[in-house]
Amino acid sequence: MKTPQDPVDAIIEQWATVRPDLDTAAMEVFGRVFRLARTMGDRMEKAYAPYGISRGEFDVLATLRRSDDPYTLSPRQLSATLMLTTGGMTGRLDKLERAGLLRRSPDPHDRRGLQVTLTDKGLRLIDEAVGAGLAVQTEALAHLDEERAGQLAALLRELLMGTGA
Repeated sequence: MKTPQDPVDAIIEQWATVRPDLDTAAMEVFGRVFRLARTMGDRMEKAYAPYGISRGEFDVLATLRRSDDPYTLSPRQLSATLMLTTGGMTGRLDKLERAGLLRRSPDPHDRRGLQVTLTDKGLRLIDEAVGAGLAVQTEALAHLDEERAGQLAALLRELLMGTGA
């Protein structure tokens, strides 16, 4: 039985025709990773849209939620976790604060610092949104059995760790 072809296969075949000297094995992996990331990113945006948040805003709320009660981190901790500049973080925090999903307050342990805390509204929203996002991700993995999905996760972990990311 022949393996089904995807758009990356067509690209690889084109390179083989015009540059048969190239080893395109890495392109076969990363071409698919990039396409999958874009496709899933679009699906996740759609999953979060009914909650009035983007993927980036989801990431902020989810990071606070994972920090456990009292769901509080400094803007610096959030920026480091999400690999964002302070300017990028400020924009997200401004929007989420205006929506009543989080609040910023002075840090009682650092006169110059701030704390960012999920509000009750933010906690309810992120708990619903994470379920919606997981449903989309689970649906995307549905054509792989549990063992193959586990193998894929392990291989991607190994690849990610090898890049130093």
